[in-house]
Amino acid sequence: MSKQFDVVVIGAGPGGYIAAIRAAQLGFQVACIDEWQNAAGGPAPGGTCTNVGCIPSKALLQSSEHFDHANHHFAEHGISAKDVKMDVARMLKRKDTVVKQNNDGILFLFKKNKVAFFHGRGAFASKSGAGYEVKVNGKNEESLVAKQVIIATGSSARALPGTPFDEVNVLSNDGALRVGAVPKKLALIGSGVIGLEMGSVWRRLGAEVTILEGLPTFLGAVDEQIAKEAKKAFDKQGLKIELGVKVGEIVNGKKGVAVNYTNAKGEAVKLEADKLIVSIGRVPNTKGLNGEAVGLALDERGAIVVDADCKTNLPGVWAVGDVVRGPMLAHKAEEEGVAVAERIAGQHGHVNFNTIPWVIYTSPEIAWVGRTEQQLKADGVAYKAGTFPFLANGRARALGDTTGMVKFLADANTDEILGVHMVGPQVSELISEAVVAMEFKASAEDIARICHAHPSLSEATKEAALAVDKRTLNF
Repeated sequence: MSKQFDVVVIGAGPGGYIAAIRAAQLGFQVACIDEWQNAAGGPAPGGTCTNVGCIPSKALLQSSEHFDHANHHFAEHGISAKDVKMDVARMLKRKDTVVKQNNDGILFLFKKNKVAFFHGRGAFASKSGAGYEVKVNGKNEESLVAKQVIIATGSSARALPGTPFDEVNVLSNDGALRVGAVPKKLALIGSGVIGLEMGSVWRRLGAEVTILEGLPTFLGAVDEQIAKEAKKAFDKQGLKIELGVKVGEIVNGKKGVAVNYTNAKGEAVKLEADKLIVSIGRVPNTKGLNGEAVGLALDERGAIVVDADCKTNLPGVWAVGDVVRGPMLAHKAEEEGVAVAERIAGQHGHVNFNTIPWVIYTSPEIAWVGRTEQQLKADGVAYKAGTFPFLANGRARALGDTTGMVKFLADANTDEILGVHMVGPQVSELISEAVVAMEFKASAEDIARICHAHPSLSEATKEAALAVDKRTLNF
C-alpha cells in the first residue's frame, strides 16, 4: 500500500534535509528518504557534508591545529609542553562523535517539524494521476507517492581512470577521514578542497605531504594574489606542491602506492607514498535513482538538468545541490532547498549565485565572495583594488598569526563591491560581512565608514575597504 505525501525529498544532505524542513514549515506533508548509515547500520542523515566531508574534516583540522600549537607555538606563550603525542584513534573517535551529534540533530529536527523519515535508497518507480511513485529500498520496502518530488542526491568523489578507490591506500574524501595512523609519506593528486584540508591535517601530525596538480597555477578558482599568498604559507609549512604535472601509471601495492608522473620540466618522476588521496573533483550522484522510469533528463556530465528555479524537465520534480549545475557547496544546496520549498508553496524563493561565499579551511584559511581580479580583467570591468595585511592588525599579532591579507575589489565608477578575497586567520568568519555588504549592493566606502571593534581581525576588512581609496589608517 502506497503512502501519500505532498512532497517527497530524496536525499537528506544539506539540500535535502533543509528542503524537507522548510516544506514542512510551509504546511506540507513531507517525507524524506536517505540511505546513509552509521557503523551500527542505523540512519545517518546529513549526506557527504556531515558524514565524510565538511563536518568530520573540520573536527580533524581542529585536533591537528591543537597538536601543532602545542608542539610549535605554546613555548612562545611561556607554556611548557614536552613530549606531546597524538593518539590518532582518540582523534578519530572524537571526529565520529561530532558526526553522530550532527546525524542525531537532523533526526531530531525531522521529528520536531513532523517530517516522515525513511531509511533506504529512494528510486522512481512510475508516474500516474496521483503523482510520482518513489520506492524506498531499505530494511523495509516502502512505496511513497507525491505530486512534488525534490531530488537532493548529492555527488560522489571522482576516481582517476584505471585507479579505483580501495579506501586503504587509494583514498577518496571518505578514506582520507579514516586513516588510522599518521602516514610517513602522503601523496595527493589534485588540489581539491578536501584534499588540501586533509593534506594540512596529516602534515601537522608529521606526514611528509606532496601535492601533484595538473594545472600550471595553484588554486585557479581563487584570486591570483590570494592564491600566491596561500602557496607561500604552504611552502613555508613544508607542504610540497608540484604544479603542471602529468600523472602516468599508478601502482597500488601491499606496502603503499607508487605514482609515476612527468613534472613541469618534462622529467619523469616516481613518487612513493604510504597513502594516496585523489582529490580531482566530484561527479553528480544519480546512481540507483531510476530517473529513466519517469523520463528525467540528465546533461552530458550526468547532472540533472534544471532551469534557474531548479525545475527539472518533469512537472513537479525539482533538483538541488551537488546533483545540479553550480558550485558544489553545502550552503548553496541549503539555499536552493529553501527556495524550492517556497516555490512549491507559490512563494518567490531566491538564490543569488553572485554572493555565495567559498571557504577552504586550511591554515591559513582562504575565503572569498564575488569575482576575482582575473575575472574582472577578462570581463573588461574597470575596477579599483585595496589590500590590507594581517601583519598590521593588532589582534592577529596577539593571536600569533599574521599570515595573509584582505582584498577588496570595487567598481571604478560606482565603488560597488564586486569581490572580497581573504587569506589568513579565521577568514571563514570574516567573509560573512562581505556577503552581507554585497547582498545590499554596498560600496567599499560603506564598509570603510562602519565602526569595527578594536582589537579585532575584522578591522582588516575595514582597512582593505579604506585601501580601495588609498587611505588606510594602520598601514
